[in-house]
Amino acid sequence: MTVTLSPLLGPFALALLGSLAVLIAGFSLWRGMRGAVLRALALALLMLALLNPVVSSEEREPLSTVVAVVVDRSQSQQNGERTATTDAALATLKSRLAAYPDIDVREVSVTNDETEERPSTRMFSAFTSALSDVPSARIGGAFFITDGQIHDIPASSSLPGFDAPLHGLITGRPAEFDRRIEFASAPRFGIVGQDSQLSFRLIDDGPVPQGPSDVIITLNGDEIARQSAVPGADVPLSFRLPRGGNNIVELSFAPIAGEVSTANNRAVQVIDGIRQNLRVLLVSGEPHSGERTWRNLLKSDAAVDLVHFTILRPPEKQDGTPINELSLIAFPTQELFIDKIDEFDLIIFDRYQHRGVLPIVYYDNIAQYVQRGGALLIAAGPEHAGEDSVALTPLSSILPASPTGLMNDAPFYPRLSEDGKKHPVTRGLEGSQSEPPKWGRWFRTVDVDSPKGTTVMEGANGKPLLVLDRVGEGRVAMLLSDQGWLWARGFEGGGPHASLYRRMAHWLMKEPALEEEALTARAFGRTLEVTRQTLKDAPGEATLTLPSGETQPLTLNPDAPGQFKAEVATTQTGLFEIKNGDLSALVHVGAVDAPEFKATVSTTDTLAPMAKATKGTVHRLLASDGSATAMPQILPVNGTVRVQDDQRMAVRMTNESVLKGINSLPLFAGFAGVAALLLLISATWYREGR
Repeated sequence: MTVTLSPLLGPFALALLGSLAVLIAGFSLWRGMRGAVLRALALALLMLALLNPVVSSEEREPLSTVVAVVVDRSQSQQNGERTATTDAALATLKSRLAAYPDIDVREVSVTNDETEERPSTRMFSAFTSALSDVPSARIGGAFFITDGQIHDIPASSSLPGFDAPLHGLITGRPAEFDRRIEFASAPRFGIVGQDSQLSFRLIDDGPVPQGPSDVIITLNGDEIARQSAVPGADVPLSFRLPRGGNNIVELSFAPIAGEVSTANNRAVQVIDGIRQNLRVLLVSGEPHSGERTWRNLLKSDAAVDLVHFTILRPPEKQDGTPINELSLIAFPTQELFIDKIDEFDLIIFDRYQHRGVLPIVYYDNIAQYVQRGGALLIAAGPEHAGEDSVALTPLSSILPASPTGLMNDAPFYPRLSEDGKKHPVTRGLEGSQSEPPKWGRWFRTVDVDSPKGTTVMEGANGKPLLVLDRVGEGRVAMLLSDQGWLWARGFEGGGPHASLYRRMAHWLMKEPALEEEALTARAFGRTLEVTRQTLKDAPGEATLTLPSGETQPLTLNPDAPGQFKAEVATTQTGLFEIKNGDLSALVHVGAVDAPEFKATVSTTDTLAPMAKATKGTVHRLLASDGSATAMPQILPVNGTVRVQDDQRMAVRMTNESVLKGINSLPLFAGFAGVAALLLLISATWYREGR
């Protein structure tokens, strides 16, 4: 209740009347006149009435004290029993706070931001955002249920506008430990066949009860090294990329008993393999119409170093033409097929036949070259069905098809076989979707026995036209017709000769995108796309292993002939593994150095300075043996909390209220004021009249 003045006259008039009243009252008192005291009181009361005092009273409604409960639901909180501990602590805390009707609980759950490039746990940002509409005077405290891995703690241990205790309830056990591995440095690309360098390190969080670990290094699923590593020291590694395109380097070490998480015991790096100057050896058995097609295609690729020889005249043909008029460069057979054969990425025999130019032992060396990982393409014509066919040399051990000695001379449209519709080399060739295909006809093929490997294109009457096969570590392709040049010349509209020849060459050189049995995965933000390439009717169900260690089935749905896909939205960050049969693929979601993924050991150190500065507490919810500890009691405190008590969690009760209305009462308004004045004036008249 308050008393305020609301004068009926201006300040000057009040001052003039007040002065006059004082003079009259003073003169009466000085002369001792009868009724002087009553006259003075009457004048004073008149002046008070002119000042118009008003009594005001406010109607207020009490407001509750707002308390924030911030719950960490980030990825690191999914380790071990932390999720269950969090849920139990939240239920207990809410039950205790509910016992105080003047406390209003604001619950905030914090998850990893799916749009963040480097996911982290930002609890203080969520806390300030949730209480942005609450005046600081109403905030009574904050409770953080977390593992302590918080990445936006203020450096000054204080929050603007927050003057209340902050308490931390820490999940996870004391003395937790974890060992993780990461790349210290790794190239984004490397030259195929040349040395590349990377380094990695082991990092220990907490007291890890173990010395060095053996780190297994795999490249595209094959183990290339095994090294012992001491935590904290960078370990260098030299390696060579075996192929172009994506190459996956994986680091892993055996889990340590009792460590918090095994998800960070592996690290993966994708390195793009770049072929520098692909070396291709093209040997044409004789000049013919299709020879230039091969040459033009290979020469048009700036990344290809082409060595091309054409046998202009076989040894048995003697027409008197001098040798120096037939060739600018002698055919260096020993240098090409003995000394430097392993330097070639691909060897092409274009309508070549055995006529004594190459000694018979050289064919055996070519076969061994393929077995060691080389690539051979046979582009066959009528000579392949004759008595000088290379199929009658030691090359027969690696060729997927043997000629019968006959030629099929009927016109035909090259068609994709059932496997060819699924195989990446021929799938989706322009013009193949219609019947007949929208490309020109060919007119002959070499007749062969039932081939090994995979027939991806067929000629007349379903005869094999293009056969692909794997031999040892290498690959062999046989194109059983020499009339691909008809497509290049635009005969009957031509055809996709460039795409077909280029895909054949890239498959032979082990381009990952053209593998017929492959499992790949890539990440688009927080969405995983899994692709399974297969010649089978269905690949079956895949298994997805999350960074947390959980597994879930993954259904692969048909997307194209021979191709199955699945998309998975995820909120986790880290290394995902997909398995389907004998195939597996790894993909990393988020930045490899994301704070949320790196450190997983629970800690009280991060919140301790903030709790100390605000007179709050930090309490672990679990003991070393995993048993639950007693949560401190809630202590409501009126006014500012001045003492920190580890056994109680103080809440500052704010006693705030909201104004609902104001009641005003003028003291001299109405009959009461008039009656008081009349009473004094009558008393004065009565006293003077005696």
